[in-house]
Order: sequence, then structure tokens, then C-alpha cells
Amino acid sequence: MRVVAALVLAPLAIALAYAGGIAWSLLVMVAAIGLFAEWLMITGLARELRVVVPGVVALLLAGACLMAGRIDAALVVAAIGAVAVALTSGQQRNWAVAGLLYAAGAEIASVLVRLDAAKGFAALMFVLLVVWVTDIGGYFAGRSIGGPKLWVRISPKKTWAGAIGGFVASLLVALGFAAFEIGSTGPLLVLGAVLSVVSQLGDLFESAVKRRFGVKDSSHIIPGHGGVLDRLDGFVAAVIVAAIFGFLRGGADGVGRGLMVW
Repeated sequence: MRVVAALVLAPLAIALAYAGGIAWSLLVMVAAIGLFAEWLMITGLARELRVVVPGVVALLLAGACLMAGRIDAALVVAAIGAVAVALTSGQQRNWAVAGLLYAAGAEIASVLVRLDAAKGFAALMFVLLVVWVTDIGGYFAGRSIGGPKLWVRISPKKTWAGAIGGFVASLLVALGFAAFEIGSTGPLLVLGAVLSVVSQLGDLFESAVKRRFGVKDSSHIIPGHGGVLDRLDGFVAAVIVAAIFGFLRGGADGVGRGLMVW
């Protein structure tokens, strides 16, 4: 079921990423709402409508702003949504606000990376492939080699062999992009290495949150994978870091170029 689900979801994500524009923004918005909803389920706030409603409305409005090309407005809406959630969530304020910022950050960053017409698709595919091969390489290296555990208290099954295997796999993606002259070898290797590590840290972060609340899976919506949060934890961390880095080099309209052109 895990393989079948991946064979369905991966081509769909790639097709919408290639289309870009409203199609990609719509997928990202739906995923962001799923992330927020599952975060609230983990933290025990899913039944609190006073928290759910303002958060979901903020993500919907931010998504609409992104579809209209207004990144600035999306940031303002996300900030207002965070304030609204903070005012309505009581003692769980920190967790509720963190969940909204987590989902909104993924939503805005995913659109920013794809925005550049010339390099956006290549940049987004680079992030996606690095995250995917880090996960796949880590899984197979961990299962076949085993050895010392990476962080038993947070994620008992992860091993150092898996972490290194995923890291090496990300470097192969970078070399592949360089071989097709989609970027320079050195910078892509560094970028791939950083995003691979960040992706693994994002996975561990989500595991830590689930362990804090005694939850195994964020949900069971994706057969063989658990929830949206389980599937996208590494991507969320990687795409946010990629968007920040690309923005610093290329500005709001050139995040993809900032990542891929050196």
C-alpha cells in the first residue's frame, strides 16, 4: 500500500508542480489545511472549533492571496490568523500558533519556490527529489545495514546508517541535476546536502511532537504512509529553508533562480 500510494501521489504532485500557478497553489493550500488539522489532532485541539475555524480560514485566504500573486498579502493574512488562534486557544496557545505557522510557512514557501517562471519548476523538483531520495535511501540503508540508532528517545527505528544513506542519495540527485546542466556541481552538492539534513531534522521534529503527545501517526488518510503530516514533515522543513535561502539570493520573484543559478 505504501508503494501504491507513492505511485499515485508522486506523479500527481509532479504534474501540478509542472503546471504551477493556480493548480500548484491549490494543491499546496489543501495540503497546508491538512497539516494544520493533523497538528491539532496530535495536540488535542481538533475539536476546538474556536481554534480550528480561524486557522483554516487564514490558510484559505492566504491560499487565495497566493493564487492572485500577492505574497505580501498572504504573509499578512497568516500573521493575523496566528493572532486570532493565539487569542482563542487558551493554555494550548503555543502549540496552536506553532501549528498554524508551520502550515502557513509550508504553504507560502512552496509557492515561492515555484514562482519563478524560468527556474521555479527545476528548483521545486530539486527540493522534492532531495526529500524523496533522502527518505527512500534512509529507509533502505537503515533496513539493510542497521547498526546504532540515531535518536532512540525520539525515533526508535531510525539509524545512523539510514541517515547517512539518505544523505548520500541526496548528493546523487545534485550530481544528476549538474549532469543535465540544470545548475553548477559544487553549489548543488552543498544545497542538496543541507536540504537532506534539514529534511531529516524535520522528520525528527515531527516525531518529537508526536512522542510528546503519545501519538503514533498523525492520521491514516494516506494508505501505508499515515497522515499528511507524516508524509510531508521532511518536505516542510526543506522547502521553508530553500525558500529563505532562495529569497536572500534572488528576491521574492526569483527564489527558484536564487537556488539554481550561481
